[in-house]
Amino acid sequence: MTLLPKLIPSGAGREWLERRRATIRPWGTFVDQRRFSRPRNLGELCQRLVRNVEYYQSNYVFVFLGLIVYCVVTSPMLLVALAVFFGACYILYLRTLQSKFVLFGREVTPVHQYALAGAVSFPFFWLAGAGSAVFWVLGATLVVIGSHAAFHQIEPLEGEELQMEPV
Repeated sequence: MTLLPKLIPSGAGREWLERRRATIRPWGTFVDQRRFSRPRNLGELCQRLVRNVEYYQSNYVFVFLGLIVYCVVTSPMLLVALAVFFGACYILYLRTLQSKFVLFGREVTPVHQYALAGAVSFPFFWLAGAGSAVFWVLGATLVVIGSHAAFHQIEPLEGEELQMEPV
């Protein structure tokens, strides 16, 4: 039984999302405030970044997806632009079910049809500020994930024993 929406078609994308969902670390340890501390030096900072990104990779993917959803939901114009784009794609899909799409006496391939839908919706994306939304999401993702990875104490790997540090 899968908890992923039925809107995501089966294929490589769905399998990738299911693998990510299966490897999510517990959210309780991910956000546990007692596990955050300042790294002692640059070496420990780099080690934390590398190990936490490897360990919490799936959690970070869902943080990124959450920031995308937040950005889209809080921008009404971006919602309108996405509705225009997906509406155009749906109209083209319905039209190809009835008969082949012919423009100026030539059959238009599905790739060109979706390019046409993108061209029709491009002004709406431009007016909605989709470019700035993309950079906001990327920046927010780098800040949130980078700060979590830098300040969250490293999870011990399986088979790794406690090591004493010299005083």
